[in-house]
Amino acid sequence: MTEFTSKDLTVLYEDNHVIVVVKPCNIPSQGDDSNDKDMLTVVKEYIKEKYNKPGEAYVGLVHRLDRPTGGVMVFAKTSKAAARLSEDIRNGNFEKKYLCVTCGVPNQKQGELKHYLKKNQAKNTVQIVPQATEGAKLAVLDYSFVQEVKGFSLFKIQLHTGRSHQIRVQMASIGLPLFGDSKYGADPRTFRHNLGLWATEIKFKHPVSNETMTFIVHPPKDEVPWRAFDISRILNVGIVPNPYDDLANFNVLQDKTKALIKEENKESKDAKK
Repeated sequence: MTEFTSKDLTVLYEDNHVIVVVKPCNIPSQGDDSNDKDMLTVVKEYIKEKYNKPGEAYVGLVHRLDRPTGGVMVFAKTSKAAARLSEDIRNGNFEKKYLCVTCGVPNQKQGELKHYLKKNQAKNTVQIVPQATEGAKLAVLDYSFVQEVKGFSLFKIQLHTGRSHQIRVQMASIGLPLFGDSKYGADPRTFRHNLGLWATEIKFKHPVSNETMTFIVHPPKDEVPWRAFDISRILNVGIVPNPYDDLANFNVLQDKTKALIKEENKESKDAKK
């Protein structure tokens, strides 16, 4: 994989106080033990290069996405903006919505999940534990079924808390592990693909103007598992009750483009001549 740099950064919005960007899958939100390039560093480099800033540019990390998760993120460009955004997050005035693809079909199409979670730092896994467990943190989300294709289901998720691995653990707890999630019981056939989790929308008040700002980012439409679903229509129109006819024969695990398949077939025919 080529190293992700500031030249690769997709910026959705920027002013003197905030910058809203798209985090690719498998990039850390901030530096970790891997020493891989992280989003915080990349955003700092982008600002430093764009504005010719001497020294290190200030960028405040106000929320995180787990490394395997891609999607929309907002960073603060001043300490004042960082403090106000962080306070809004603590007070529940910062909305985060996700799309996820699960292995399996739900018994209940929508609902609320409420658990207490505790992270095992050594194993980098999270467990559901009793409320009285030392270090347990409350995790709450709402889920809504959108569509099923070939035994895989697309959901909309609204987070009310922001715990590590929250969606992955809570959905797995109801028998619906996320596509590609080897930590929490997904179908092994999905492991070679990216995690089926995408931060698709954030909504917050601008830390200075107080204007409500909403940003929606679609997951990569040509990548597995997202290409199995008509994401553009789902996000723009709303919940789709039934699978689309043109997706009836779609193989969710197929990651080859039509062009590649066509080329392989051509090579196969040429070899037989």
